[in-house]
Amino acid sequence: MAASHHVLLIGGHGKVAQLLTPLLLKRSWTVTSMIRTDEQAPAIEKLGSGLPGKLNVLVRSVAEVSTQERAATILNDVKPDYVAWSADRDAAVNFVRAAADIPSIERFLLVSYAGSRRAGAPWWPQGEWDDYNESVNHGSLATYYKAKIAADEVLYETSKKSSTLVGICLRPATLTDEPAGKVELGKTAHVKGHASRASVAAVADALLAVDAVKNAWLDLQDGTEDVDAAVKRCVEDGVDAAEGEEIFGSKM
Repeated sequence: MAASHHVLLIGGHGKVAQLLTPLLLKRSWTVTSMIRTDEQAPAIEKLGSGLPGKLNVLVRSVAEVSTQERAATILNDVKPDYVAWSADRDAAVNFVRAAADIPSIERFLLVSYAGSRRAGAPWWPQGEWDDYNESVNHGSLATYYKAKIAADEVLYETSKKSSTLVGICLRPATLTDEPAGKVELGKTAHVKGHASRASVAAVADALLAVDAVKNAWLDLQDGTEDVDAAVKRCVEDGVDAAEGEEIFGSKM
């Protein structure tokens, strides 16, 4: 029988998180969905209807998690062994560092985006990154970029140093509301592209469940490969899209 896990899903009211929740519950896992307000609770509670897993709702604003100690308090209260982050605030850094100090927490999955880098990936077409970086990272998503790159790098560096925590950074392209489908996962051919939220949820679910997953950044777009096959390939081949970043060379 497959092992059961308890996932703390931070940012549980987000679109991707609401798609991920029933996938995890279908595995008979426990999910604690952390949301901002009581008003959001009914929508989350419906996600567990008729499914074998156990769904808990935790009302707590990540905006109030201003220190590692506050993050640790939540983690120690909930007692998850996996954490999935699907919120957009700097508190991710506090949760990552707190999780690394709790040996029972084995995996931390952070949903970021493909452009959260300091340099273009060497496998992308020449000039594509420069255009993207200027118009998106230092344009329309400037504030978002600063928060995401900081969290991504902390997860990568912290999990590399940890003997207990695996850090997985899932990095989709521009999100859509299309149905889940086949994907391009790992080192995508382009920084620009699209990924359905449903596919992001499906890949996150598969990454949390797969055996022997390692610390890595994994970019995601709509593509031609089945989700389970894509995840298996990336895990078996040790794919890491952090290649080209300074932190990639600091592997331990």
